[in-house]
Amino acid sequence: MNIWFLGTGAGRPSKYRNVTAMALQLPEPHCSWLLFDAGEATQHQIMHTPLKLNRLEFVFITHLHGDHIYGLPGLLSSRSFDGGITPVRLFGPVGIKKYIETTFSISATQLDYELIIHELTGEEVVVYEEERFKVEARLLEHRVVSFGYRVIEKDQPGKLLAHVLKKLGIKPGPLYGRLKQGHSITLDDGSVVHSEQVTGPTYTGRIVTVLGDTKPCENANRLAIDADLLVHEATFAAGMEEKAHEFGHCTTREAAETAANAKAKRLVMTHFSGRYSNEDLSQLELEASAYFEPVTAARDLLHIEIERAR
Repeated sequence: MNIWFLGTGAGRPSKYRNVTAMALQLPEPHCSWLLFDAGEATQHQIMHTPLKLNRLEFVFITHLHGDHIYGLPGLLSSRSFDGGITPVRLFGPVGIKKYIETTFSISATQLDYELIIHELTGEEVVVYEEERFKVEARLLEHRVVSFGYRVIEKDQPGKLLAHVLKKLGIKPGPLYGRLKQGHSITLDDGSVVHSEQVTGPTYTGRIVTVLGDTKPCENANRLAIDADLLVHEATFAAGMEEKAHEFGHCTTREAAETAANAKAKRLVMTHFSGRYSNEDLSQLELEASAYFEPVTAARDLLHIEIERAR
């Protein structure tokens, strides 16, 4: 599982960073990916990564401020030109459907694939689930309706132990598949082989939490509990809490405290005010590290591999 930070700035693009967008790539064999927010020029940022638009399956919008959505219509349109024909599911606050449909209508945009739009009210928690993962969403505290998302990868069975299978006389074929899926099988001599006898340790699913713009709040803590990776906005430096809260944002200290309280394994801060240059980010990391480690201040196009625990 890999994540790319396509834009790490707040409010508007600056010479230091683009506006908000993140891409989370699922593991093999699927390798499809999820997009979180799509600020202006997100599709240009994607060109600097190995990601292909035709493998995009899900878009999760945290809120409807322009720095999080102005790049979305163009990106969805370009996906058709990139050979995308499979459906895309779009999740976001009420109003995202009107925004997309109005933009496409005025610009006479036609998609070559089905766009399935889910508008979230905040009443639901689990907003999507399938055999690979599920996604939870909760309301945060910002100047407009803003969501945080929690992607929970489901546990996967361990690898088949070839030497054990050989010893039991089980040949490659359909029986391998049943054992891999966690089922038991009966051999010709009547003996029963259970999946756990012939597979290695289970791979524990990973948890990735991506928070939209927010002040410190209880739902941020809930979404971040035990996350392997917590992505948290840190618009302002520590000591600027009053100004941050005035605009519905957090400081580096508050992002770190959320990670610590939630017992997250790693924190990545993003959504930095344009007042901070890239040279300032090391200082922002240092501020946060007094309250939580490990912490990273994301730069544009930062790539992180999220390792699977056993």
